Order: sequence, then structure tokens, then C-alpha cells
Amino acid sequence: MSPKYSLIIPIYNEEETIAELYRRVRAVMDRLDGAVELILVNDGSRDRSLALMRGLHEQDGRVCYLSLARNFGHQVAVTAGLNFARGQVVVVLDADLQDPPELIPQLVEQWQLGFDVVYAQRIQRKREGWFKRFTAYVFYRVLQRLADVDIPTDTGDFCLMDRQVVDVLNAIPERNRYIRGLRSWIGFRQTAVLFERDPRFAGEVKYTFRKSFGLAVNGLVSFSTVPLRLSTYLGLFAACAAVVMAFMVIYWRLFFPGSPLTGYAIIAAAVFFLGAVQLFSIGILGEYIGRIYDEVKNRPLYTLAEAAGFTEFPTPRSPRTPPEQLRRSLDR
Repeated sequence: MSPKYSLIIPIYNEEETIAELYRRVRAVMDRLDGAVELILVNDGSRDRSLALMRGLHEQDGRVCYLSLARNFGHQVAVTAGLNFARGQVVVVLDADLQDPPELIPQLVEQWQLGFDVVYAQRIQRKREGWFKRFTAYVFYRVLQRLADVDIPTDTGDFCLMDRQVVDVLNAIPERNRYIRGLRSWIGFRQTAVLFERDPRFAGEVKYTFRKSFGLAVNGLVSFSTVPLRLSTYLGLFAACAAVVMAFMVIYWRLFFPGSPLTGYAIIAAAVFFLGAVQLFSIGILGEYIGRIYDEVKNRPLYTLAEAAGFTEFPTPRSPRTPPEQLRRSLDR
């Protein structure tokens, strides 16, 4: 019998949190009004996370797990869980317990009222540094203004999705995936549940500034063409500035021949300015061309080393999922 609820949790070096995570999630699973499967996705962990996941599977038949062959990143790990989820209702949350599992019944209540997507929206970040809060605040609002779709502010991947929504997500062949953006792009009835984000339970922060910045750039490039237009605007501005500067040099040469502004300094400044504009524009183009390059290679989105708890082979809902490789993994 297919479960009614699927809970997806990506895991990356979370050996210190898995026991407490399972305890709190199990309490929620016992309260839900239907069969539940818990899908743990090991994203190439280098600690004892996979061993603990195997132990939970042996202890509780509701626990399933996938182990990716290497670290493919958080968004790909979530995608792998979505590919395998069998429930009518699918919930995605993080393993660090900053997304409280106790909020899941509230998400389910909104789904029962007819909403297809229920996302958790943060109203407060507990015990996070001012720099993290400030950059997150700025990014979400810049993305909302620049994106082609309305992506809610202060939301992560913690959400509930109806089976219909998950099927549409799985059918999207996009490689550079920004789940919260795709979730908004596909439409359907959506609503928010407000919550206060707890501090990390244990262990080190996995989303470093570099990874967070990369995710931010990916979200912006995936859902907005404004950066491309920005390079055009910068080029026009540089051209206008060059014309104005040429007239100024002629003016200084005619009326102030001894002025140092007519010498090499102003020429060097103009060259550096135009070079910076060109390099910045090339960098923006490179971001978009790099994504085109990733798409046309047509490689699998991820590879599996191990999987357990799935009674049947899931029909791949994404052309990026390699069916034969998945079958071999499940037959182990």
C-alpha cells in the first residue's frame, strides 16, 4: 500500500542530529492520519550518517533511505527524494532541526483546506548573526523584485506539496535546480504558515557563505533575465561616459592646455573603467552560458550508491533520472 505522507530529509554529515531528528519526526509521524514513509537522502556524507540511517531502517520499516554516490548538493538531494516519494502528500524539511517537524500538522491542515503547496515562512531567525540575517533579508527581497515569478520572501525548502505538484516538479528536466523558485513557477494554490526558525541543534553549519552565495546566484540567474539587461545598461552608460569624457578632454585641451587632466591619468582611468564594465558583462554572460552548457551535456542529475525501503522500482518522473542505474541500486 502506498503511503499517504512522504517526508523527505536530505542528510549531509549530520551524525550528531540524526537521533534527535528521528525522535521528533517519529512523534509527528505517529500523529498523522495515514501511513507515512520517511525518506532520508544521504548526500555523500563522510561521517557515520549512512550507518545511522541503515540502523533506523532496520529499526523502523517506515524509514527508507537513498545514498547518493557523492555529494551532489542540497537541491539535488531533495530532487532525488522527490523522485522516489510515493505519498499523496510530500513534505521537505532540513535535518538540522531548524525546520521544526512539529509544524508539519499545521501544513497538513492547510492542505486539507484545499491548498496544493504550503510553505513555511520565517518570521524570526533565532541565534543567527546579524550578517546572515542582513544578507538573507536583502537577497530575498532583491530576488522577489527581479524574478519573473513571485517567489515568497523568507522561505526555504521546508514545505508541503500535493502529489500533483510533485509530479510536475519531477517532470521538469532543469539541472540547476532552485526548488523554492520552481515551486512558485509551477503555480497551483499556495499559502504560507508562519514560524520562528530554531537554531541548529548540533554540528556545524553546512550552508557556508560560499554555498549560500552560489545558491543565491543560481536562484537569480534561473528566474530572471535582469542581469543580462543590466550588462546592456552598463554598456550604454559606459558609452555615454566615454562620449562625455571625450568632449571634456577636448575642452580642457583647448582652454586649459596645462591641466594634468588631459594627460595619462584620465586615459588610464577611462581604460580601467571600460575594462571593468566589459569584464562584469562577460561574467554575467558566463553565468548564463555555463547553465546552457550544463543542460546540453544531458548527464544524469545524480547517481545512487545504495537504496533501501522501497518495495518497488519507482517510475522515473524526470528524464534526468537514469532508470537502469536506479534499478541496479535497488536490486542490491
